[in-house]
This record gives sequence, structure tokens and C-alpha cells, in this order.
Amino acid sequence: MSRGLTTLRGRSALVTGGASGIGAALGKALVAAGCHVVLADLDGAGAERTAVGLAGPGSARGVGLDVTDADAVEAVVAGIVEEYGRIDLVFNNAGITLIGDTEQLSLAQWNAIIDVNIRGVVHGVTAAYPRMVAQGSGHLINTASMGGLMAAGLLTSYVMTKHAVVGLSLALRSEAAAHGVGVTVVCPAAVDTPILDKGEFGSISGRDYYLKGQGIKKPVDPDALAARVLQAVVADEAVVIEPRQARLAYRLQRFAPGLVRRASVSFVAKQRRGAAR
Repeated sequence: MSRGLTTLRGRSALVTGGASGIGAALGKALVAAGCHVVLADLDGAGAERTAVGLAGPGSARGVGLDVTDADAVEAVVAGIVEEYGRIDLVFNNAGITLIGDTEQLSLAQWNAIIDVNIRGVVHGVTAAYPRMVAQGSGHLINTASMGGLMAAGLLTSYVMTKHAVVGLSLALRSEAAAHGVGVTVVCPAAVDTPILDKGEFGSISGRDYYLKGQGIKKPVDPDALAARVLQAVVADEAVVIEPRQARLAYRLQRFAPGLVRRASVSFVAKQRRGAAR
């Protein structure tokens, strides 16, 4: 374990979307660091299975949780405070994706992605942040995406929600510092999780789009990302962008937005031609 991560030992943590993917990797890293972790997921049985398989000086348990239910999120956070006396780390990680032409999106699909990706984070913040302010410490970690920093066609609804998460996180960070509370937003490129193969409502291949559209040859390893995120928490970093290619792409957009925009238009057109074959 990194020396810095020893400061996490004994802390209580909630990870939403904890049954698989980034959430499961965060749970694994947190237990290894000695944290007491609650893995929460809509798939409660999956969260329990993941928790049972984690080993380390910390502990983990899984619970079923629909992050779109504000009262349910409040109850889970209240339960952690009752059990451990405080809530130290909240990873608002649950999310869904939708990929395809925007004109094909139904209102129900718009509402679903807004409910999970935006309101789910808001519910976590509403339940945990006031308690962190009262105790004078804590850290909120919100999972966004490179889609929260760069616009990508065919992912319009997802991009909108992740931009909202980035904005919420950076704005809240400027308030939270006065209360001894940290806020970090995580903006990875495509991570090797089941979400790469979900959310397609048209003929565009999600996995192909996420990798080629973000200029990476292979998905980010979730365990490596989790380790990087915990380092960022210890260092109180504002934004985590992984991998290196993603950081380079973000810099390019800042200094040559026109070039990136033209490349994006071209890429979307190429994806549509490929889907039409």
C-alpha cells in the first residue's frame, strides 16, 4: 500500500454502482486501504457478491440501492453514520449511458439518464455533504467522464449529464474547502467495464465508438483507475483524467477547439457510415 493511503485506514465509505466495474474496483482498493465500505447498487445481490469477495484490513458489505430514490440514499448514508459515527468518503459512481442519434431518443430515455447520472449524484451530495460539513471533514468523489470535459456526438444525453457532474463538483469544491471537505471529479476515458457494451439504442457500436472516439487502443483498467482515484483523494485533487491520451486530448481541445470540433464531426460521420454497411 502507498504510504499516503494509510491515512484512509478506518474511514467509512459509500460506493454507488458498486456491484461491478469502477465501483467494484473502488471497493477493492478501499478495503485494501483499510476502509469500511458499503457497496450499493441497483443489483443488490451483485453488490453483496462483490463485497464478499473483497479482502484486506478493511471490511465491505453490499446493499441494494436505487440512486434515483432520494429517501433510499438518505437511509443508506444515515445507516453508515449510525454504524461508524461518521461518513468519510462518498463515491457517487452509479451511471448509465445511451449511444445513438439524438433524434431517436425518447423522452423516457432522457429522463432515465438524467435521473441516474445527475439526480443520483445530487441525492448522494444531499445526503452526505451536510453531515460532512457538520463533522468538519469528508470527501465527495463524483464519477463523470471525458464526456464531461469534451463534447461527443452520438452521446449527447450522456455528455450533458457528465458536464453537469463536472460543474457540480468544481463549484461545490470551492464552497466545501472552507468546511474541511474535499471534492474530486473523476473523468476517465473508456474504462474496461460492462458499460462499454450497454446503452446502444441505434446501430452504432458502443465499444468501438468509445475506444476510437477517445483515441485509445485499449480501455482503462478499472483497478488502475481506482488506485489513481484514491491517490487523488489523499492529495485532494480537483480532477482526475486518465489515461495520458485523454489528458492530451483535453489540452488539445483547450488550445485548438476548432480542430477538435472538426475531428468530432468527421468521426461521427464515419461512425454512421460504418453502421450503415
